[in-house]
Amino acid sequence: MALRRAGWPKVYAAWVFLKARMLYNKGGKGGEPVDQIQIGKFIAAARKAQNLTQRQLAESLSISDKTVSKWECGKGLPEVSLMLPLCKALDITVNDLLSGQKVSEADYQKKAEENMMNLMQENAENKRRMAISIVCGAITIIAVCALVVIAAYIEMPTVARVAVLIFAIATAAVGVGAAAILEQRAGHYQCPYCGTLFVPTMREYIKGYHTFTRRRLTCPECGKTGMCKHCVTR
Repeated sequence: MALRRAGWPKVYAAWVFLKARMLYNKGGKGGEPVDQIQIGKFIAAARKAQNLTQRQLAESLSISDKTVSKWECGKGLPEVSLMLPLCKALDITVNDLLSGQKVSEADYQKKAEENMMNLMQENAENKRRMAISIVCGAITIIAVCALVVIAAYIEMPTVARVAVLIFAIATAAVGVGAAAILEQRAGHYQCPYCGTLFVPTMREYIKGYHTFTRRRLTCPECGKTGMCKHCVTR
């Protein structure tokens, strides 16, 4: 089948990237955002072309027909582990799936290269955000500590001392908030149970306790809560 064409490793890597981008619900600087609605319509058309019902397709993939319906309504994308079986069942290529349409032989390599470039540029952007987040956090800690020391050891009127402490608190809030937003947008989190790649909402991100590389989150796909790994690059 066409899935074995040259350039397949590039397309597979690009899928991981594009899927994560869709979960971010935004486009990166490297290209246009994935059209989830178009991909859903394409999956539906390809399924019908194979004379399959949603239930039949779901059974062949060992998933629920609600999951297939969610894809076709543009409310989600297939997980990486389901991509190859789905393409085989629908007799399409991975590049067709990523593009939301049949890709001609002449355009196949071009599409794969475009997807790979998007992957590289998105990874660079995520690394930049993570680096800025770390710098922002470090500067915030230094600034807050300096303000506290000033308020504690330098002679000044009580009103001025209180003002410095209030400024220290405001600096901490703004600095930590900025660092958190940057980190939350840098990369994605991977569910330890089903492998889903997703980006939590800011509320979920703040509520979840964490280590340096993992955060306790609830997977939007399987619904389980666990220590999800933070992956900056794909």
